[in-house]
Amino acid sequence: MPDRALSTPLNDSFERYLQDKGKGRGGDGGNYRRNAARELERFAEWAAGDRGADDWTGIVPDDWTGIVPDDVDREPTFDDLDERVFREYARHLGGDRGLKQNTVQTYYRYISAWCGWCVNEGYLEAHYAQRASAMAPLPEDDGRKPGDQQAWTSEQRHALTRYVDERARDTVEAYTTLPEDTDSLDKQRARYGALKAARDRALVFVLAYTVFVLAYTAVRVGELLRDPNDPRRRGVRWEDLSLDDGSMDVYRKKQQWDAASLPDPVISPLRSYRQLMDPSTERWPVFPTFDQRTLAELVQDEFSDRGERPEAIAERRDEYARDLLLALDEDIRPPSITTDGARSILQRLSEAAEIDIAHPKHDYLAPHGGRRGMGEVLVRAFGYTVAARYLDNSEEMVRERYSHIEAGELGDVATEALEEIDSLT
Repeated sequence: MPDRALSTPLNDSFERYLQDKGKGRGGDGGNYRRNAARELERFAEWAAGDRGADDWTGIVPDDWTGIVPDDVDREPTFDDLDERVFREYARHLGGDRGLKQNTVQTYYRYISAWCGWCVNEGYLEAHYAQRASAMAPLPEDDGRKPGDQQAWTSEQRHALTRYVDERARDTVEAYTTLPEDTDSLDKQRARYGALKAARDRALVFVLAYTVFVLAYTAVRVGELLRDPNDPRRRGVRWEDLSLDDGSMDVYRKKQQWDAASLPDPVISPLRSYRQLMDPSTERWPVFPTFDQRTLAELVQDEFSDRGERPEAIAERRDEYARDLLLALDEDIRPPSITTDGARSILQRLSEAAEIDIAHPKHDYLAPHGGRRGMGEVLVRAFGYTVAARYLDNSEEMVRERYSHIEAGELGDVATEALEEIDSLT
């Protein structure tokens, strides 16, 4: 290990690490970067011994001087780090601060991930944070599995739905109020933007509300969208929806078609979106892909099959701002988005809405998080048996996944959960 690396102050590595973990141009965006930066700053203050009042309790520790020897006046460097330092930090996080067990685990993971990066970059010779002795003081997993499962909170759900609703309203209004003499291609661009925003709003509302309201069947994201490995899961089409009845036919995990109810908050976004799309047939997917490469290949292949020459196809495409609009006019049905596509959409929207997400695995509101959040509400309000029915799972599986909810806690929060549910209907 070069002496220069060992003598490097810890703070000097933070920006490079955050750029590598960040999103967007220059790596300066994303929720994970923001959360990791916060925890690295706390770690640096703790390591320097000048933490001041504790962030969580307001208590000023009087017996901690940092990891630098008392007779040395400098910032903490990589030469000061070993597994004992990380063991002490794990003990510090797990101290009497009122933090939940999984929160302590989450905060430590941010520091551990940085430590692993430092090994790869040559700052450290070993991943000290992952050694058993370093992690020993951490509290045991409380069953919530924060690295595997994410549950949308009510605040996150409302923030996301509010953002997509406002965005869709603005883009649709901008399109529908264009002057009559607006250029044809400009009108098409405005319509395309409105369609995309309306699709995103409809998708978010379906995920957020169909899986959150008790009186409606919990729908899996894989039952709404296309699975490239299963031709039976081709994504819901307009023919599968009855907006007047508030119902939807989906192909269930148990390998059969079944009816699912659509809650009232979902109906209006879907109706508005369908009116804007105006598909030529009911067999159009409700959530089509907007991927330009996929649509370009689809349009060209379809016109070629119809006997059109390449130059004629090019001229036809030039008449449209986007191939999706040409596909709508010519009833060239694109495929539905996949679950991966939904993740990309939710990642983009979560970042644009600036939703605060502290999760070690997902820095956005993942599709399964809505269903997971509904499970929390159902189990707390009505117990495992009823929750299993509405989640379309076995009671054994529900008990295992939500075992962190103690039986005595169920009745105490039932009234609160019911009031929240009633407010949505």
